[in-house]
Amino acid sequence: MTTTKTGERALADLQREHGPALFHFLLGLTFGDRQRAEDLLQETLVRAWQHPEAFDAPYESMRPWLFTVGRRLAIDARRSRLARPAEVSDTVLESAPAPQDTADSAVRALDVREAVKTLSPEHRAVLVQIYFRGMSVGETAQELGIPAGTVKSRSYYALRLLSRSLPGYSSRSSTSSRPRMSDASATST
Repeated sequence: MTTTKTGERALADLQREHGPALFHFLLGLTFGDRQRAEDLLQETLVRAWQHPEAFDAPYESMRPWLFTVGRRLAIDARRSRLARPAEVSDTVLESAPAPQDTADSAVRALDVREAVKTLSPEHRAVLVQIYFRGMSVGETAQELGIPAGTVKSRSYYALRLLSRSLPGYSSRSSTSSRPRMSDASATST
């Protein structure tokens, strides 16, 4: 089976006569992306080379055939791109937040863990419920089977003891210790 192709001269004439108009048409279809428009122009000309029968068609000009082929290729390329996951560009990487150094929070978590171990079991149980499990005073009281006032006083005294035993926390009040303890997370118990 012999496959005929469009001659070089006919293809060069086609490129010279219709290439600039086809390129501008494809540039509009690709929203100004010159590289994609050039790729589509090249593929359109390859199709013209592979289909010499298009030159024998009853048209006065090859332009309608070229524009139709180019438009269909642009549509196919867009559908193909939409079917794939989005590509990552440099601008996405530049705007991504830098990874945080977790060493400080890990050290704080270890400090809190060791300090919590020094508390009495009653004080520790209250802090675990309130700070590490996120329970309210009422929920903690119900869980531990003690009055809400006892939960409040135990958490107050436990935080006071922790503020003395945690390095760098002794000058802070118990209310400013709360965010530090939440850094330690539930794995600190």
